[in-house]
Amino acid sequence: MVLATLRMAIPLQQRVDALKILKSMVARNQARPDDCVFCRISEDVMEENILQFEEMWRNEEEFENHLRSDEYHKLLLVLEMAPTPPEIRFDTISNSTGIETIERARSHAK
Repeated sequence: MVLATLRMAIPLQQRVDALKILKSMVARNQARPDDCVFCRISEDVMEENILQFEEMWRNEEEFENHLRSDEYHKLLLVLEMAPTPPEIRFDTISNSTGIETIERARSHAK
C-alpha cells in the first residue's frame, strides 16, 4: 500500500477553489474502491489555513498511474496555490494491523 500525505497552506482567498478541486478528487477516488482504500481532506485546527490531503492506494502500480493522470495534475495546481512549499510524503506500507495489536500487547502487560 502507498499512503500519500500532502500538507499545504492555502490562503483564505483561494480556499474555495482549492477545496472544490480536492473534493472532486475525493469523489473520484471513492468511486475506485478496488484501487484507492481511502481519500480525505482535513484542516489543521492548530495551524491556520493548513489543509491536508491524504490518499491510500492498494498498490504502487495503481498509485503511479494516478500520479500520471489528468486528475492528479489538478492537485498539482492546488499545491501551486500555497505561498510556502507544501509538505509531501509518500509512505509504502508493507504490513498493517488493527485492534489485535493492542489486544496482543495488553495481554502481555504485567
